[in-house]
Formats: sequence, C-alpha cells, structure tokens
Amino acid sequence: MSQNEPLIKVSDEVIAVCAASAALKVEGVADLAGGISYLLTRNLLGKELASKGIKASQSDDTVTIDVNLIVEYGARIPDLAWNVQEKVKAEVEEMTGMHVSAVNINVQGVRIPEEEFYDEKTVKRNNDADTLRGGDSGTA
Repeated sequence: MSQNEPLIKVSDEVIAVCAASAALKVEGVADLAGGISYLLTRNLLGKELASKGIKASQSDDTVTIDVNLIVEYGARIPDLAWNVQEKVKAEVEEMTGMHVSAVNINVQGVRIPEEEFYDEKTVKRNNDADTLRGGDSGTA
C-alpha cells in the first residue's frame, strides 16, 4: 500500500455479517447456528446478532471464516458445503477487497420440516397401536 492510499480497516463483525448474508442465500441452508456469544448477547441484551453462526479472523490482508450451519433435511451436505464456501468467499472478497484464505464449514444440525416430523410420528403411533391391538386384520 502506498502512503497516498487511505487506511481502511474492516471489523471482524462486518466481515461476519457479509458471510452470514452470503451463506443464507445458498439453497439448503436452513439457518446459522449461534454459539455461546450469540446466546449471551441474545439473552442478556435482547439483541439478535446479524453475524450469528459466523466467526471471522483476520491476519494481514487475509481472512479465515468459520460458518456454523443448520441444513435442510434432504440436502446433500458435501455439495451444500462447497456452495456455501464459494458464495461466502466471493461475497466477502467482493465487499471487503480482502483475500479469504479459508471458509470452514461446521454442520451443527438438520432442520426437519414439521409436517414430515409429525406425519412420521403419527404413522409410528398408529402402527404401534395396531400392534398392541393385535394388528388390523379387518375382523372383529
């Protein structure tokens, strides 16, 4: 950097917000999983963090980003992780001008659609009840 160029410092929080926005745009990502700092901030201050589930660390002109995801049930996780890495890297580099050296993906959970969850429980409960009655043979 030359002496005439202004010094621009981008905070880790700003980088994390950019990364969160990019990750949530990827099909199959249900949400970001917040860590302990997110829970403390939400419970103590009553605020939602825009960077929930993201940790950005800078060194020189490079950034390393950790992304904690909750994925949709049925998503192919290796493909989804690759897509998140590419999207986060591109968006952070575009917005900050910094080189992203790594985007680490941690899948923290799977979101199962409520209707599937309840349908499977109802079917299981009905099958268990039939088994206890001796099956449903259609005879009295």
